[in-house]
Amino acid sequence: MRDEPEHKPLRPSWRCPNCGILWPCSAAKLRLLGKFREDRPGLLVHMAKVQEEAAADLKRLNPDATLPDLTPRFVGWAQAR
Repeated sequence: MRDEPEHKPLRPSWRCPNCGILWPCSAAKLRLLGKFREDRPGLLVHMAKVQEEAAADLKRLNPDATLPDLTPRFVGWAQAR
């Protein structure tokens, strides 16, 4: 059995080092949903904090850039449907 790669964000770019796409990737979302399976409000609070960290990192990378709304990427997917 092989170890599953971790899908943690590569900072400060906030991309998945395994998938190469914007984090959270699908694998990271599944892992987070499993971790917070009984605590959806906790997941939303966690992702809101992570969004703040990402915004700060991305702003440091390019202080003159206008950041897009990061809410759908970090929090929107985690809301109960």
